[in-house]
Amino acid sequence: MYMHVDGYPCVRVLNLSGEIGCSNPSREKVVAPIVRYKSADELLKSAAVLVSIDEFEILLSRLSKDLDFAGKVAGILVESRTEVSNGLKGFSPDGKFPQAEFAPYQSNNFTWNPPGSGIMWKAYNFPVFLLSRTSTLILQEVVMKNEKTKKSNTENVAEFNVVMQTTKSGTHDSDSCLKEETCLPLGGYSVWSALPPINISSSQKSKPVIVTMTSMDSASFFRDKSLGADSPISGLITLLAAVDALSYLDGLDELNKQLVFVVLTGESWGYLGTRRFVLEADQHSDSVRGLDFAMIETVMEIGSVGKGLSNGVKTFYSHTSGDTLATNETFQALLRAQDSLKTESIKISMASTSNPGVPPSSLMTFLRKKSQISGVVLEDFDTSFTNKFYHSHLDDLSNVNSSAIVTAASLVARTLYLLANDQNASAINAINVNASLVEELLGCLLNCKPGSSCELMKHYISPSATCPSHYVGVILGEPSSVPYPAYVSDVSRFVWNFLASKTSIFSRNITSACPNDCNGVGELCIREEADGKGICVISTTRYVPAYSTRLKYESGSWTVLPYNSSEEMSAADPVWTESNWDTISLRVYKVQNTAYDGLILLSGIVVTVLTYLLILITRAFIRKALKWD
Repeated sequence: MYMHVDGYPCVRVLNLSGEIGCSNPSREKVVAPIVRYKSADELLKSAAVLVSIDEFEILLSRLSKDLDFAGKVAGILVESRTEVSNGLKGFSPDGKFPQAEFAPYQSNNFTWNPPGSGIMWKAYNFPVFLLSRTSTLILQEVVMKNEKTKKSNTENVAEFNVVMQTTKSGTHDSDSCLKEETCLPLGGYSVWSALPPINISSSQKSKPVIVTMTSMDSASFFRDKSLGADSPISGLITLLAAVDALSYLDGLDELNKQLVFVVLTGESWGYLGTRRFVLEADQHSDSVRGLDFAMIETVMEIGSVGKGLSNGVKTFYSHTSGDTLATNETFQALLRAQDSLKTESIKISMASTSNPGVPPSSLMTFLRKKSQISGVVLEDFDTSFTNKFYHSHLDDLSNVNSSAIVTAASLVARTLYLLANDQNASAINAINVNASLVEELLGCLLNCKPGSSCELMKHYISPSATCPSHYVGVILGEPSSVPYPAYVSDVSRFVWNFLASKTSIFSRNITSACPNDCNGVGELCIREEADGKGICVISTTRYVPAYSTRLKYESGSWTVLPYNSSEEMSAADPVWTESNWDTISLRVYKVQNTAYDGLILLSGIVVTVLTYLLILITRAFIRKALKWD
């Protein structure tokens, strides 16, 4: 009997210099008996190794050093962990300084991520699956049966079908696989929105702009188990809750500065979203129409804030790009926002001056483009990540604290109001974050129940999946500022609709059918997916394609552009792509072991020979008997 096993595969990802991730070594499925890692020292033949997450890094390290042992490992099955805190000091497959090549400073040996092992950036020519909790129990039972029946005639095997198109075609880098169309670029759609909407037809002088940004994508060793609860989803929820709180204020048109909110995707893979966003601005494309980059005064990034709770005190750190008037004003506004929340224990501190600069963040891209820009990154850590599961499947809902996120959202909303209103705090106490909204967003974005089928998301979109995963995915079709909805992820579409709704003013066409009659200046149709009708509003909310700045889409295919010496980060751009595949599956079944098959064959040969000899002897005896008669 064949038993299909639920799990999350590690897949093949490529760049200009080679490949990372996992794949079957050839075009064929991999079939091997299942053994526990503790028994793997006794391997006499190829086997699939069942390993706990505690021993996973140790196993991979051994495989890189012991080639004889590595030759006997046909695949790896990683057990799910039910209790994250159960003795695991940390697990982060990213590096100790994630994406150091994009830092605007030279201290690339600085350790921001102490548990970082870097295993997700290596290539493995064997399949690796993370098992679901149910599958973990099943496979543990299967291994026990194999151990108890070592001398029996049968054994349980795992069949891995992780055959990548790039392996089939022999295209082992992004340039060759894009030419052969065996891969697609990593990417998706970022979203930005202005509060209040920007009147692009107005002749009035543009206001100074305050940009608040965060990211919505994470990464993991296992493609479809990239939750990123603390990093970065706690920042995303903080931004959405802050926008919601600010949207209820009266007189937003009278603010002295323009608020702009940006939610980026592709940041885990070479800051795809930020670099493309900046390039689109340089090219004055439709996706950033209405946003004048020259008017950006301050950038505030919301990083990891979900663990900002220590001994009952909500603690956050302000990492700045330099000692400028604007960054000092931002920090002072944060302190005033802190003081205004009198009923809570909150502590805002400047990050240590021993840090080489801002931590790994989207702000680094802005600084590489415009070093004098005033930028602040709000984080829940000082000199190193407090998130010991950074870019790991273990960075899940249990790894964040909802009250820390509510506090962070309150600080951000009140700080932005002070900055946009020239430190006038007249209405600051009217800005209150909806804690229930934060809880609901946590359930929608970080849990399978309710997941994307939660009422909040269904109010805006028709989700295509239930269980959330924040892997960036691949960009489909031609990039556009008005993309085909099926080519945009559930989270991006939800963020677009949510921000368009919260930052909007109602259109005069509110009773009109949309989108057909929603074509006035600045008008958008929101919630069309949810009810098939939609509502027409005035909002400056746009999609921005997120993909490598060294890629061009033309005539239905992708081309890698030559290195551009005028763009400082062009040389560091890896041009990430993901291999295509037909199907990926894992199943377990019972087979007769090869030794038993050999014995049966040998027995058959012996019986055949003996039978033949017996026939010859019998025939000779009969002939002799007949002659005697």
